[in-house]
Amino acid sequence: MTGPKKKRAVVMIPTYNEAENIAGLIKDILALQVPFDLQILVADDNSPDGTWKIVQGLARHDKRVHLLRRMKRRGRGAGGLDGFRASLDLGADYVVEMDGDFSHRPGHIPALLEAAGRLDLVLGSRFVAGGRDADRSLLRRLITRRVRSFIRSRFRLPVRDVSSGFRVFRRRVLEALDLDDLISVGPSVVLETLYKAHLLGFTIGEVPIVFVDRTRGKTKLSFLTLLETLVMVLQFKRRFAALAAARPTRIRTR
Repeated sequence: MTGPKKKRAVVMIPTYNEAENIAGLIKDILALQVPFDLQILVADDNSPDGTWKIVQGLARHDKRVHLLRRMKRRGRGAGGLDGFRASLDLGADYVVEMDGDFSHRPGHIPALLEAAGRLDLVLGSRFVAGGRDADRSLLRRLITRRVRSFIRSRFRLPVRDVSSGFRVFRRRVLEALDLDDLISVGPSVVLETLYKAHLLGFTIGEVPIVFVDRTRGKTKLSFLTLLETLVMVLQFKRRFAALAAARPTRIRTR
């Protein structure tokens, strides 16, 4: 006699040129002990360094690994949204979103998933008790602090790590967000999804993580990317003005 069917958690990783990291990251995720049917989906922007080829090879030998090779409309935001859609198609009850460069440590996934049993959206947070932003330059920390302060004041989000891309969504949150209606192509998708979930009244909390800067490969963050992100932030602030006015919100921090 078999027991109850496990709920499915899909770890969704948007990637571009992460050939030095992706195989090790997938191995560490698959080694986690969690009470879920754990799957991995890599949404790769046809990386010229062959990231997608590595994932394709791993997928041939392990049915828990899946590749979404993206050929058009590249970018962190578009890749993440396509990854969310593909994760739902895989039957995900929960979707874990994380970076592919080991800055988001797989060891934090069990705690994030445990919190998702109580909350609709869980953020891996550097800025709550027990969290830490490690091994980053003073300049990067200063930029992060300024951006965080601007966003929290502009959007009135009572969570500390508003730019965290290490998160767990319940299926119902992603379905309610109407992914086709979101406009972010780049990193601003992190805030756009958080803000809309907040406006829709979903419960949101934070779990402490230690963020460690990448040791292999090149960062995708640049001043131009940061500027484009801030411009997009102002656009969807206006875009969701009617929703903000019409719908009461509630949000919990943990």
